[in-house]
Amino acid sequence: MAEIEKASIIADVETLRRIAQTLGVGIAIVDPDTWEVIFENASFFNWFAPPENADAPLTQRMPGLKVDRARARLKEGRVYVCETETSYGGRKTPLAVELKPLPDHPSGAVVVECHDISKQKQAEYLLESYSKMAEKNAKDLEREKERAERLLLNIMPKAVFEEMKDYGTVTPQLFEHASILMIDFVGHTEMEIARDPAALVTELNDMFTVFDRITDMFNCERIRTMGDGYLAVSGLPEPTPDHAHNMARVALRMLRYIEKRNTAHAEAWHCRIGINSGPVIGSLVGVQKYVYDIFGPGINMASRMETLSEPMKITISESTYQLIKDDFQCEERGIFEVKGFGEQKLYFLEREHPKAR
Repeated sequence: MAEIEKASIIADVETLRRIAQTLGVGIAIVDPDTWEVIFENASFFNWFAPPENADAPLTQRMPGLKVDRARARLKEGRVYVCETETSYGGRKTPLAVELKPLPDHPSGAVVVECHDISKQKQAEYLLESYSKMAEKNAKDLEREKERAERLLLNIMPKAVFEEMKDYGTVTPQLFEHASILMIDFVGHTEMEIARDPAALVTELNDMFTVFDRITDMFNCERIRTMGDGYLAVSGLPEPTPDHAHNMARVALRMLRYIEKRNTAHAEAWHCRIGINSGPVIGSLVGVQKYVYDIFGPGINMASRMETLSEPMKITISESTYQLIKDDFQCEERGIFEVKGFGEQKLYFLEREHPKAR
């Protein structure tokens, strides 16, 4: 750059020097050939103070400046933008830097403009922090939602849960074809319960967990437990043509599990199982504490079957027998007076025929 051109630039700049020195923005004018700083205001000088050599070019004073890329963009008349960081006043200051040709000037000099972006970076940091916090809260909320759903699925069938989630309520339904199983343990006196209640509860929990797996295996639903009693149903909330067969298979496997368990434990448990097939009503009950329950004479008959059964035996009603008699071996017990139902023919369920499996 000719000396006369430099002098012209300096003369042009002098009129703005006093204004430029008061700006909070860093301003400098440099020679693009040598990167010599021709003019700089106080802010620019403070941010990019020269090293020992006071005439050091911009390339030595500004870290992060990619000279080749900057020169290529400036040659095309485009703006070169970058970010850098400088230390001044005992703290680090992030800066946004723009290099652009000096408008309408034959020398081709370059204007360097620097802005303190500390507040912008702080805002970005806060935004990122809030975003991470919101993401964490969303994940926590999703985990709580999944936990609540798991808890609800423990007290109601999946189809009922989906209806409640979609519509906020569950319509009571009559299921014409269902089979109900009731199982109860016998022989545990109040004295035994008082002696070691924790061990008793642990035993029941282990057995009920296995019962749940067995009912799931045959697409049956555990409705509730009552002390040491267990109630399950097949044929709802989705109709199942094989509801009686499924319930019979569940009962046989439950009995087999108890028998195997008793051979491995010092204390034996004995249960009575009753099964009945017939219509039931299923509905969600409760306002603050929800529970899915079933109602109707079919439940009462299943309860009577369990009461009239014998330890380690499965008693089924006539209605269940008629549905499974071709595929299961049953023993006729005779006529019994069943409370609320009069005289009824009852059967012991013994085993499933191999051909039916």
